[in-house]
Amino acid sequence: MEEDFDVQSSGGFFDFKGFLFRLVSFWWLFLISLAIAFGIARYINVRKVPIYRETSVISIKDDQNQMFGGNTSLVFNWGGTTDKVQTSIIMLKSRSHAERVVQYLQYYINYQKQGEYHIEDVYGNTPFRLKLNDSFPQLYGKRMTFIDQGNGLVRIKIPFNGENISLYNYRTLQPAIIPGPTESFDEVLKIGDTIETPFLKGVLLPTEVYPQEGDAYLVSLGNFNATAGRYRGIGITQTPRGSSILELSLVGTNKKRLIDYLNASIAVRTDEQLRQKNLFATKTIKYIDSSLKSSNRDLDKALADLNYFQSKNRDVALSGGAEQISSELQSLDNKKDELARQLVYYKQLENYLTTRTDYTNVPAPSVTLINEGSITNGVSSIVQLALQRSNLSYTAKEGNPAFRDLDRRINAEKEVLFENIRSSKEQINYQIATLNQDIREAQGQLRQFPKEEQELAEIQRRFSISQEAYDLYTTKRSEAEIIKASNVSDILFIDKAKDVGRGPIGPNTQLNKVMAAFFGSVIPIALVLILFFLDAKIGTPEDVKKRSSINILGVIGKNKRGSVLVVRDHPRSAIAEAFRGLRSSLQFIYKKKGLTGAKTVLVTSSISGEGKTFTSINLASVFALSEKKTVLVGLDLRKPKIFDDFNIDNDKGVVNYLIGDAAIKEIKQPSGIPHLDVILSGPIPPNPSELIISGAMEEFVAELKEQYDYIIFDTPPLGLVSDAFELMPYADASLYIVRQGYTKKDMLRLVNDKYEKGEIKNISFVLNYFQQKKKYGYGYSYGYGAYNNGYHEEEKSGIFHRLRSVLTKRK
Repeated sequence: MEEDFDVQSSGGFFDFKGFLFRLVSFWWLFLISLAIAFGIARYINVRKVPIYRETSVISIKDDQNQMFGGNTSLVFNWGGTTDKVQTSIIMLKSRSHAERVVQYLQYYINYQKQGEYHIEDVYGNTPFRLKLNDSFPQLYGKRMTFIDQGNGLVRIKIPFNGENISLYNYRTLQPAIIPGPTESFDEVLKIGDTIETPFLKGVLLPTEVYPQEGDAYLVSLGNFNATAGRYRGIGITQTPRGSSILELSLVGTNKKRLIDYLNASIAVRTDEQLRQKNLFATKTIKYIDSSLKSSNRDLDKALADLNYFQSKNRDVALSGGAEQISSELQSLDNKKDELARQLVYYKQLENYLTTRTDYTNVPAPSVTLINEGSITNGVSSIVQLALQRSNLSYTAKEGNPAFRDLDRRINAEKEVLFENIRSSKEQINYQIATLNQDIREAQGQLRQFPKEEQELAEIQRRFSISQEAYDLYTTKRSEAEIIKASNVSDILFIDKAKDVGRGPIGPNTQLNKVMAAFFGSVIPIALVLILFFLDAKIGTPEDVKKRSSINILGVIGKNKRGSVLVVRDHPRSAIAEAFRGLRSSLQFIYKKKGLTGAKTVLVTSSISGEGKTFTSINLASVFALSEKKTVLVGLDLRKPKIFDDFNIDNDKGVVNYLIGDAAIKEIKQPSGIPHLDVILSGPIPPNPSELIISGAMEEFVAELKEQYDYIIFDTPPLGLVSDAFELMPYADASLYIVRQGYTKKDMLRLVNDKYEKGEIKNISFVLNYFQQKKKYGYGYSYGYGAYNNGYHEEEKSGIFHRLRSVLTKRK
């Protein structure tokens, strides 16, 4: 059993097999569509700039200073490896970091060159590099042409026309406008020379790229903020997830630019992280430097006073008791001085925490030589949280819950630190009060000695205090310098970014080709599908079979000749053979029904123009050529046509007989074809339907049967008037003409409805104007009521007839 590929729905039938054949018939559309699609894909592929991806790998470690591991007052603790990793990720993605790297590399300088299809980024592939002096405003947004002149010379051309020009200071990020030169700038410089103009200041540095004389490079200074913004998209991945190893990746069109940015980004971040790590030590050195100046002045004054006293009182010296008391006073003063410095720091710290909101610059405890663990840890925690809040501002907006959490933790640390400060101040004040009492007692004992010894003891006491403070500051400064110098960054390079020959990751040219193949195929399919659904006309025999249970008796090809009388004028053509096949099919029907004597055939269609008259004429001709007495009767009383084809007059005809105005012998006319007579319709009557249903019509048909073997009725279209229905009782066989590409599918409903109700019988379809292998995709040929592969061309038909003629003669 043949598989049925047709899908039936509420809206009718979808002829899947017909659709496939229709697709095959549009092979040329597929070729054109694919050629266009692949042409577009190639056009896009060759013009797209290659996209590269470069990577570097770093490790974030918790690298504490091994020389001073216990001195937490001078080494800033970031808070562990996890915090360092998260901080580094945030900072590397921040705008401020991108701006620092862009300034460091001067990435706002664009190096371009005209390529075959577009302007290319040639950063790192020029024989020179422009190093700008960013202390001065530079020419902004204007394209400069640098032409290699050979021998290390470069010609610089900048067009000017006297209008104002824009400048931009890439250090202060401030724009400026100055009057432009009236003439274009055009000078030749040697690589290595300094450029000194009002609008451009810098140095033309050499590179390792071999120069090509005559090459022109387009150099321009771009928007700083836009340039920095492009690099915020740096990719950072923890490998494995949650570890301290980070893979940095960057995607772009220039390998060298990507590699330089990745490496410079780590270098800049390393310097910044090391600067933050040395924060306390740096502040300590800065404070000690200012204190050393004051201490040095005090020491110089005390030394000058001591020398002056000794020069005036050469014989004065401290006795044993006075020297002992003086030494005791010096020790007490040093202790008091140290406590006083701590007390001052606590007051400053308390005031700072009360009046400020940015705690990243909290004074370090080390600056006053405080080693109290609770104070040092509290300050370190507040600074760490303040830095986290500062870093968070690069990626989050104010109002983010993370800010509230950090503020809550900072306030909690402040409360604890305030309590520790109050406790420490109380202890210091108590110790100072005790020391003051001891100092007063010692001073009282010293008053028992001579006045000169008292004065010398006081001078030596001041000198000793100043010397002690100076030595202490000098020692602590050296310690801070050693700590600062010995600190190393927590960021370690594992793999630097490097050009190892990796190819581009894009554009995906293969994907473009696949898409070209896809759309190049889908678009024709969609077009054919649209045409298939929009085509409401009969195209193939299958279209008829799907919509009606009425048999197809034959298929008539397209008449490409000017003559309607194809059977007469071209008896060996494929159309003539098709009519012979239709004649045989009708004879088979007559034989099956057991009919004898005269036989009648009625020919009709849905509307005018489907070829019913053409079929009637040639069917009558083919019966007549078999030497059977045949008559063609024109019963289309409203729109007669037959007389034009036979070139005869339509003065008299069927109408005259039906109204009793003439007999058959008076209205029949010779056709010019042996055994074929023609009875035209005659004058157009006012009441054609009444004439057809009159009793005269029955008498007319009966009289014709007495005189002819075959009677062919050419009737009006069935879809326009009811005349054909009224004539069907007189027909032994009815032919309903369907024209390929002309008859609409819905037009078959009327005849189907009549057939299914039993109102008409003995009716068959004839598919007319059929073209093989056209847009419908079928190559059917009908002959003798069945499908076969013969009679496709006139030449084949001629061979068949010649062969049949030869065989007939031999018999």
